[in-house]
Amino acid sequence: MKVSNLKLIVLLGVLASCGSSRTVTNTTKPVRNSNTTNNPVKNHPKEPVAVKKPNTAQQPADEILKVNLPAINREFRGAWIASVANINWPSRNNLSIDQQKAEAISMLDMLKDNNFNAVIFQVRPSADALYTSSLEPWSYFLTGETGKSPYPNYDPLQFWVEESHKRGLELHVWLNPYRAHHTNGGSVNNLSMANKLSDIVVRLKNGMYWFDPANPKTQGHVSNVVKDIVQRYDIDAVHFDDYFYPYATYNKGADFPDNASWNAYVSKGGTLSRADWRRDNVNKFVERIYKEIHAEKSYVKFGISPFGIWKPGYPAGITGSSQYDELYADAKLWLNKGWVDYFSPQLYWPIESRGQGFGALLNWWQSENTQNRHLWPGLNTVEIKTSDRPTEIKNQIELSRQILKSDAGEVHWSIAGLTRNPGMLSTLRNGPYKEKALVPKSPWIKAAPLMTPTLFVTDNGSFARANWSSKNLKDVFQWVLFKQYNGIWETEILTLETLSKDIPKYKDGKTLNAVAIKAVDRLGNESDYMAKKIK
Repeated sequence: MKVSNLKLIVLLGVLASCGSSRTVTNTTKPVRNSNTTNNPVKNHPKEPVAVKKPNTAQQPADEILKVNLPAINREFRGAWIASVANINWPSRNNLSIDQQKAEAISMLDMLKDNNFNAVIFQVRPSADALYTSSLEPWSYFLTGETGKSPYPNYDPLQFWVEESHKRGLELHVWLNPYRAHHTNGGSVNNLSMANKLSDIVVRLKNGMYWFDPANPKTQGHVSNVVKDIVQRYDIDAVHFDDYFYPYATYNKGADFPDNASWNAYVSKGGTLSRADWRRDNVNKFVERIYKEIHAEKSYVKFGISPFGIWKPGYPAGITGSSQYDELYADAKLWLNKGWVDYFSPQLYWPIESRGQGFGALLNWWQSENTQNRHLWPGLNTVEIKTSDRPTEIKNQIELSRQILKSDAGEVHWSIAGLTRNPGMLSTLRNGPYKEKALVPKSPWIKAAPLMTPTLFVTDNGSFARANWSSKNLKDVFQWVLFKQYNGIWETEILTLETLSKDIPKYKDGKTLNAVAIKAVDRLGNESDYMAKKIK
């Protein structure tokens, strides 16, 4: 009887010991957006993904360190991807869904592989939508018919957001605020906004339709479109280009046909000149959009890429068109007031251009940047007039860095200039874009501080395996991994989904001394670091 009881006690003890040593591991990779393509949501997952702490018995003799980590490279490197007239994507308006996705992935892979960090994707070329919208119809440039949905149905913008973020690229949505129909956009049907909002739309002599910027209904409608996108999609920025009031050639030199709204303004006692009144309409609209975007999501940036010349003579010696007088765009005021988070004047001329010198114009815009917003010039990578386009673009990037210093950046017009110009990508990849870079910080936008990541390092044979995570993973956009060999630090920028890395203990005759990790949020802010010494 005593022997049986003893066996029973021992057996129960063994079972209890086995049960207490079991570990449940969540191996799910983090995703920035878990929704389906037809039901976009605006937030990251609420709960961080659990990362199993390695068995301490497997860890090499490491210890937490206090170190001086090197500064991380920073530069905004973006490319415009135009959908209007099927300039860039989709290449035709009759592609299958699989063909559309394949083209998009090819472009995004190319940008990632060549160390870009942002995409400026045109989702509203002319009061239409390359995304699911209840406010405006599906774009002719997507399906070949205004209002016709893709089949089988999917949401292109949601696809672009998810695929961009997987590659560590920001996704900026590019909208044309006032163009209601493009001459290359097929016939105007009953679903076109040119018909549905005909009371606030005018037809220009070149066949385009334009919203009247002075009409409050125009401003309200475009405001609702912007807010709808910001609310429903996990975007990083909203972007307007240079089309405010249209270029004079669009109406064959005739004045913009806004007599009805002008007469209404005068009859109510308005005292501004017609030109100042038009500029005032646009100024109020720009300020409104900036404030509304940040009221909805403080971290979503607002950028504008105006025509490169404010007025002839600014600075001295500059000649050419005046956006102030022709487009009624007082872009200098918007920059002076800080109604943008980044400004990309279209400086589409060579450095040595007479009358429109690249450096002279960029220096002048920088002198007007009184609120210290990002100033990232647009470069004419497609067709800048020079005998050696890749070298010219490389030199413009290097000159921009000299002028803009720690807040450097540029946007390439367009992605076609990178893919169709022999030598362009290799010149950038082997030159100014040799290493990856984070986007510059936006210190005027408040953000919750990131928590210090946790870091574990285990012995994995000839490698040290680093694993990391963060308690506020939903706020992380990227990681920066630091590796020290023989006292020299190397940095590597990694996507959100990357939560581990095998690091060679020996490389090029050098020995791994330490590993460190930082988290980076979507505004470029860094967390504190955790570092481990490797013995």
